[in-house]
Amino acid sequence: MKLHTHEWGTGNRIALLVHGIMSDHRTWRRVGPAIAERGYRVIGVDLRGHGESGRGAYGAEIFADDLVETLPVGADLAIGHSLGGMALALAVERLAPARAVYSDPAWTLGAEGAVDPAVFVEFQRATRGIITNFNPRWEEADVDVELATLAAWDTDTALALSGANAVDRTPAAPAVPSLVQVADPSLLIDEPLKAELTRRGFEVRTVKGAGHTIHRDDFDGFMASLEGWL
Repeated sequence: MKLHTHEWGTGNRIALLVHGIMSDHRTWRRVGPAIAERGYRVIGVDLRGHGESGRGAYGAEIFADDLVETLPVGADLAIGHSLGGMALALAVERLAPARAVYSDPAWTLGAEGAVDPAVFVEFQRATRGIITNFNPRWEEADVDVELATLAAWDTDTALALSGANAVDRTPAAPAVPSLVQVADPSLLIDEPLKAELTRRGFEVRTVKGAGHTIHRDDFDGFMASLEGWL
């Protein structure tokens, strides 16, 4: 499926942004312009079932195939958050970016103690107060975006990653030079996994005190952690 995209900037270099579940390209409202200011043409997608992209069958590999169908091969940088990090990892060999950044990626679904994606269905009814309580460090504009993206989200995307489809998709090795950004604390990447990812060849950087959506919880920390990768 060809996905809906949004672009920031007209630079000579290309950066790709892939959002997490329940969201769409609007989650990158500060990141897209900030990367564009560094000389990039930035392309953000709406994954299927999110934002203005189409609906249909859902699954991790399907999300990845859509990225390959939509995005240019050989970008200078690709960033995927959470579900976007899962989809990007499954597509990265085919997309062949020069560098990949996985921001608190949802690779360990199905692991002991992991959150079942089906619980996210309840979030579609979240109020402004609930979102603010969950994310006290977010700016008001990010709460506005969350309410809008939840309204545009198909909850079947979460159900398609639940149950038997909630499996560990942690890459055996990075296909391209890769950074893993980790929230603090992270519900997805614990200390043993950070050590294992380092052993497998990933660079791992923890953004101290940041919640799962690092770029909204601590924008400055998110950008600082990209030093050397932009």
